[in-house]
Amino acid sequence: MRVGSGIDVHAFGPGDSLVLGGVRIPHSRGLIAHSDGDVLLHALVDALLGAAGLGDIGLHFPDGDPRWRNADSRQFVTTTMEMLARRSWRVVNVDLTLLAQQPRLAPWREQIRHSVATLLAVTVADVNVKATTTEHLGFLGRNEGLAAMATVLIDRA
Repeated sequence: MRVGSGIDVHAFGPGDSLVLGGVRIPHSRGLIAHSDGDVLLHALVDALLGAAGLGDIGLHFPDGDPRWRNADSRQFVTTTMEMLARRSWRVVNVDLTLLAQQPRLAPWREQIRHSVATLLAVTVADVNVKATTTEHLGFLGRNEGLAAMATVLIDRA
Protein backbone atom coordinates (compact mmCIF):
# COMPACT_ATOMS: atom_id res chain seq x y z
CA MET A 1 0.00 0.00 0.00
CA ARG A 2 1.11 3.53 -0.76
CA VAL A 3 -0.27 6.99 0.04
CA GLY A 4 -0.11 10.07 -2.16
CA SER A 5 -1.11 13.68 -1.70
CA GLY A 6 -1.81 16.47 -4.15
CA ILE A 7 -2.61 20.17 -4.11
CA ASP A 8 -3.84 22.51 -6.85
CA VAL A 9 -4.78 26.20 -7.00
CA HIS A 10 -6.45 28.29 -9.72
CA ALA A 11 -7.46 31.95 -9.82
CA PHE A 12 -10.94 33.07 -10.76
CA GLY A 13 -11.37 34.73 -14.14
CA PRO A 14 -14.06 35.40 -16.71
CA GLY A 15 -16.82 32.85 -17.16
CA ASP A 16 -20.16 31.67 -15.89
CA SER A 17 -19.25 28.22 -14.56
CA LEU A 18 -16.41 26.07 -13.31
CA VAL A 19 -15.65 22.37 -13.22
CA LEU A 20 -15.10 20.50 -9.96
CA GLY A 21 -14.56 16.76 -9.88
CA GLY A 22 -15.69 16.51 -13.50
CA VAL A 23 -18.99 18.29 -12.76
CA ARG A 24 -19.85 21.64 -14.38
CA ILE A 25 -21.12 24.05 -11.71
CA PRO A 26 -22.81 27.36 -12.53
CA HIS A 27 -20.89 30.22 -10.92
CA SER A 28 -20.46 33.95 -11.38
CA ARG A 29 -16.88 33.40 -12.57
CA GLY A 30 -14.74 30.83 -14.30
CA LEU A 31 -11.16 29.78 -13.64
CA ILE A 32 -7.92 30.84 -15.30
CA ALA A 33 -6.21 27.66 -16.47
CA HIS A 34 -4.55 25.97 -19.43
CA SER A 35 -7.04 23.10 -19.22
CA ASP A 36 -10.54 23.26 -17.69
CA GLY A 37 -9.03 24.24 -14.31
CA ASP A 38 -10.65 21.42 -12.33
CA VAL A 39 -8.71 21.86 -9.07
CA LEU A 40 -10.19 18.72 -7.49
CA LEU A 41 -9.12 16.46 -10.37
CA HIS A 42 -5.73 18.16 -10.71
CA ALA A 43 -5.00 17.56 -7.02
CA LEU A 44 -6.25 13.99 -7.42
CA VAL A 45 -3.94 13.33 -10.39
CA ASP A 46 -0.97 14.66 -8.41
CA ALA A 47 -1.90 12.41 -5.49
CA LEU A 48 -2.25 9.33 -7.73
CA LEU A 49 1.04 9.99 -9.50
CA GLY A 50 2.79 10.66 -6.20
CA ALA A 51 1.51 7.46 -4.61
CA ALA A 52 2.81 5.45 -7.55
CA GLY A 53 6.14 7.30 -7.63
CA LEU A 54 5.43 8.70 -11.11
CA GLY A 55 6.18 12.37 -10.65
CA ASP A 56 3.50 15.03 -10.90
CA ILE A 57 0.82 16.45 -13.18
CA GLY A 58 3.22 18.96 -14.75
CA LEU A 59 5.53 16.16 -15.86
CA HIS A 60 2.81 14.22 -17.68
CA PHE A 61 0.42 17.02 -18.71
CA PRO A 62 2.56 20.19 -19.00
CA ASP A 63 0.66 23.45 -19.35
CA GLY A 64 3.02 24.50 -22.13
CA ASP A 65 1.86 21.59 -24.32
CA PRO A 66 -0.89 22.64 -26.76
CA ARG A 67 -2.37 19.11 -26.54
CA TRP A 68 -3.74 19.97 -23.11
CA ARG A 69 -5.16 23.43 -24.04
CA ASN A 70 -8.76 23.52 -22.77
CA ALA A 71 -8.52 19.79 -21.99
CA ASP A 72 -11.17 18.03 -19.95
CA SER A 73 -9.36 17.08 -16.73
CA ARG A 74 -11.18 13.74 -16.66
CA GLN A 75 -8.76 12.81 -19.46
CA PHE A 76 -5.85 13.42 -17.06
CA VAL A 77 -7.42 11.05 -14.52
CA THR A 78 -8.15 8.38 -17.14
CA THR A 79 -4.60 8.51 -18.50
CA THR A 80 -3.16 8.42 -14.97
CA MET A 81 -5.33 5.42 -14.08
CA GLU A 82 -3.99 3.63 -17.17
CA MET A 83 -0.43 4.35 -15.98
CA LEU A 84 -1.26 2.90 -12.55
CA ALA A 85 -2.96 -0.18 -14.03
CA ARG A 86 0.11 -0.95 -16.17
CA ARG A 87 2.08 -1.06 -12.91
CA SER A 88 -0.57 -3.18 -11.15
CA TRP A 89 -1.82 -0.43 -8.83
CA ARG A 90 -5.48 0.10 -7.92
CA VAL A 91 -7.15 2.84 -5.91
CA VAL A 92 -8.37 1.89 -2.44
CA ASN A 93 -9.89 5.23 -1.45
CA VAL A 94 -9.61 8.97 -2.00
CA ASP A 95 -10.27 12.01 0.18
CA LEU A 96 -10.74 15.37 -1.58
CA THR A 97 -10.97 18.81 0.04
CA LEU A 98 -12.01 22.02 -1.70
CA LEU A 99 -10.81 25.26 -0.09
CA ALA A 100 -13.00 28.17 -1.17
CA GLN A 101 -15.34 30.86 0.07
CA GLN A 102 -17.48 30.25 -3.03
CA PRO A 103 -19.05 28.20 -4.51
CA ARG A 104 -20.69 26.17 -1.79
CA LEU A 105 -20.02 22.51 -2.48
CA ALA A 106 -22.98 20.91 -0.66
CA PRO A 107 -25.44 20.96 -3.60
CA TRP A 108 -22.89 19.21 -5.83
CA ARG A 109 -21.13 16.88 -3.37
CA GLU A 110 -22.89 13.63 -4.32
CA GLN A 111 -22.63 14.28 -8.04
CA ILE A 112 -18.89 14.92 -7.64
CA ARG A 113 -18.47 11.75 -5.55
CA HIS A 114 -20.18 9.70 -8.28
CA SER A 115 -18.12 11.34 -11.03
CA VAL A 116 -14.82 10.66 -9.23
CA ALA A 117 -15.82 7.10 -8.28
CA THR A 118 -16.59 6.35 -11.92
CA LEU A 119 -13.24 7.75 -13.07
CA LEU A 120 -11.35 5.70 -10.47
CA ALA A 121 -13.43 2.50 -10.88
CA VAL A 122 -14.24 2.43 -7.16
CA THR A 123 -17.48 2.62 -5.21
CA VAL A 124 -18.93 5.95 -4.14
CA ALA A 125 -18.24 4.87 -0.55
CA ASP A 126 -14.51 4.95 -1.42
CA VAL A 127 -14.66 8.65 -2.37
CA ASN A 128 -14.95 11.39 0.23
CA VAL A 129 -15.49 15.01 -0.81
CA LYS A 130 -15.49 17.88 1.65
CA ALA A 131 -15.04 21.63 1.64
CA THR A 132 -13.86 24.37 3.93
CA THR A 133 -13.46 28.12 3.80
CA THR A 134 -10.51 30.12 5.04
CA GLU A 135 -12.80 32.35 7.14
CA HIS A 136 -12.19 35.21 4.67
CA LEU A 137 -8.40 35.05 5.14
CA GLY A 138 -5.88 35.23 2.30
CA PHE A 139 -6.50 35.01 -1.46
CA LEU A 140 -9.06 32.24 -0.95
CA GLY A 141 -10.90 34.28 1.65
CA ARG A 142 -10.93 37.29 -0.67
CA ASN A 143 -12.64 35.03 -3.24
CA GLU A 144 -9.78 35.33 -5.73
CA GLY A 145 -9.65 31.61 -6.53
CA LEU A 146 -9.95 28.01 -5.41
CA ALA A 147 -7.59 25.42 -3.97
CA ALA A 148 -7.95 21.68 -3.52
CA MET A 149 -6.13 18.95 -1.67
CA ALA A 150 -6.28 15.21 -2.33
CA THR A 151 -5.09 12.16 -0.47
CA VAL A 152 -5.21 8.70 -2.02
CA LEU A 153 -4.41 5.18 -0.93
CA ILE A 154 -3.37 2.69 -3.60
CA ASP A 155 -2.60 -1.00 -3.37
CA ARG A 156 -1.44 -3.76 -5.68
CA ALA A 157 -4.22 -5.01 -7.92
